[in-house]
Amino acid sequence: MAQTTPITVAHGDGIGPEIMRATLAVLEASGARLDIETIEIGEGVYRRGFSSGIEPSAWDSLRRTRVFLKAPITTPQGGGYKSLNVTIRKTLGLYANVRPCVSYHPFIATRHPGMDVVVIRENEEDLYAGIEHRQTDQVVQCLKLITRPGCEKIVRYAFEYARRNGRRKVTCFTKDNIMKLTDGLFHKVFDEIAVEYPDLASDHMIVDIGTARLADAPEQFDVIVTPNLYGDVISDVAAEIAGSVGLAGSANIGEHVAMFEAIHGSAPAIAGQNLANPSGLLLAAAMMLVHVGQGEAAARLHNALLCALEEGIHTSDIFEEGVSVRQVGTTEFTAAVIERMGSEPQKLRPVKYDDAAQPIPTTFKPRPAAEKKVVGVDLFLDWNHGRPEQLAELLRAIETEKLGLTMITNRGVKVWPQGAPETFCTDHWRCRFTAREGETAHRDLVDLLDRAATAGFDFIKTENLCTFDGVPGFSLGQGQ
Repeated sequence: MAQTTPITVAHGDGIGPEIMRATLAVLEASGARLDIETIEIGEGVYRRGFSSGIEPSAWDSLRRTRVFLKAPITTPQGGGYKSLNVTIRKTLGLYANVRPCVSYHPFIATRHPGMDVVVIRENEEDLYAGIEHRQTDQVVQCLKLITRPGCEKIVRYAFEYARRNGRRKVTCFTKDNIMKLTDGLFHKVFDEIAVEYPDLASDHMIVDIGTARLADAPEQFDVIVTPNLYGDVISDVAAEIAGSVGLAGSANIGEHVAMFEAIHGSAPAIAGQNLANPSGLLLAAAMMLVHVGQGEAAARLHNALLCALEEGIHTSDIFEEGVSVRQVGTTEFTAAVIERMGSEPQKLRPVKYDDAAQPIPTTFKPRPAAEKKVVGVDLFLDWNHGRPEQLAELLRAIETEKLGLTMITNRGVKVWPQGAPETFCTDHWRCRFTAREGETAHRDLVDLLDRAATAGFDFIKTENLCTFDGVPGFSLGQGQ
């Protein structure tokens, strides 16, 4: 008898229990060999005082099975609650989010009949680090963190995914015309790795025009790889224009654990009414079966779902007069998929999967550390007592023998020296002090801070200005 695969299952909140029951029934009918452990996550756990939405014992199950099939959960409104999805992805190192977005024309309404795009999103970094601070009365900040290892892992995953799945091209989306260091690093790593895959075409697009073209002409794209926030947005755009967000599943892949889920939320407004479409979670379950080496069962499940869709058996979210044949609820749709198990679609393209699980490598190449030199410091102040020129005069008084004031910005715009009188200023100022002789030391920065404190400045934070192999590791001020 073939070996079973242990998996962890969470039924979630809202419509989660309904679509998970449906998915487990279809998995059983597909012949999937699974040993299921059930955990509770989400709203009920939050309400019991676990601000993460998951109890410690649940982590033990995830580490034991290393495969997680998760229904959507509800995060309570208000402060003090962190996104459980983000917590799980980051805690378990699920660095790659994979979202296929496929048109089922002419059976599901879409303006893009030939759409077949996979969005591969970096899953751990970027603004989703969730490091935020209120720094002044008027200003809050969120730190955008991009690492070279993170870029290398996700970009290499995207190219390997494309190669192993018979794809032709990988496109990188960033905004490195504005964020030249963070998004610039992602783009640079993409270009470095692309040359290792001469069999695949590659290109780069700025994310705003890239998203516009994706919405207008998705046939231009095949596999898209992008940092976290952009990937979150464009994968929903891609799923919706393909037919419906409700039809999209996703995989979250790490070196040790993988999580599979629908991309939609818990939809509490329709919970318990037999209205939910389980297709997204069903397709996520098919991705899970492929991941664990049960490709034959994955193909049976996926093809049975395609049969139901092409026969016009649709839940209310995708039902359309003149196209759909019969509007059904969650239970009836599930039964229709199970009835078609073993069949293949006649008009939609049948799917086939290999039974051999082939994990995609996630390594990054170590590189010699660059020579780092401290050449100054950005001193951030909470100050609301006048014009930039007045602030500059006060700051000139705390200059040291080693560090001199060279620039003041407000919201990134240079306001001194030679600022524009029209620039609106808040109470949040970046005051740049640079080394008078090319390099400085941490002790010199501490001396400057001591002088600032003695002078009564309310400093919020500092950011050291460093060069790496002689290349500045900091941005200019806008207008500098």
